[in-house]
Amino acid sequence: MLERRSRLKIPLVSPAVGVLLVWMVIPLAMTLWFSLQRYNLLSPGMKRFAGLSNYTSLITDAALWTAMLNTLILVVSVLLVTVVLGTLLAVLFDQEFPGRSIARLLIVAPFFVMPTVTALIWKNMLLHPVNGLLAFLMRSVGLNAVDWFGDWPMFAIVIIVSWQWLPFALLILLTAMQSLDQEQREAARMDGAGPIHLFFYIILPHLRRAISVVIMIETIFFLSIFAEIFVTTSGGPGLASTNLAFLIYIRALLDFDVGVASAGGVIAIILANIVAFFLTRTVARTLEA
Repeated sequence: MLERRSRLKIPLVSPAVGVLLVWMVIPLAMTLWFSLQRYNLLSPGMKRFAGLSNYTSLITDAALWTAMLNTLILVVSVLLVTVVLGTLLAVLFDQEFPGRSIARLLIVAPFFVMPTVTALIWKNMLLHPVNGLLAFLMRSVGLNAVDWFGDWPMFAIVIIVSWQWLPFALLILLTAMQSLDQEQREAARMDGAGPIHLFFYIILPHLRRAISVVIMIETIFFLSIFAEIFVTTSGGPGLASTNLAFLIYIRALLDFDVGVASAGGVIAIILANIVAFFLTRTVARTLEA
């Protein structure tokens, strides 16, 4: 009976599965095909088979390794900021204090702002070296204003992305905090546990699964950060803030080299799947524990 029901489900599910496969397979197949072609948009009629030369050209290009290093720095830095601050803020917002509902609303709001708008706000209103709020505050205390996007481009990108994604980490971790058994906390307090011991031995182990989920989801998204870099630094100065996603854009739409850009896309897909595989296994082990 169960096998008959399973067979009846196949015609119902197959259209959705077919659309999903087409949606995924066709772009991937085209990317693979273009990565094996010598194809420049400035001379589309000169397209010819190139084999693995696009991959060789990209791998031997120092720009690729700079972009991969920048991608690693960006992902790790933003993860540290969002997870650490998200955990501390989750503990804070789990407490009762006047105006907690309004404070929660305000701190979650940045997550619903589009990345392009977020980047423009930080570029023109907050970190601008002449008209920005931070420059005004620094001049008010006698300090020289800093050109953050010129002198510290990667640090500025980390600040922007962290500001945008901190609310996401806070939402997940705060939800997990509210599922913590109050009787367990009270028992720990009665045994003489202070706030520090309570945090490290009760709260943090309870948040372990939620933290793993936050790390997995954020890492997948951070590997493809683009809008914040495009709007603020355009990958510069030089390649100082160019990540892998932005390097692919440069090769495809600024250098017009579709073949090399497609090879970069294939490398990015492979790296993303490797990272997702290990993160998924880690989260699965955490959930089973």
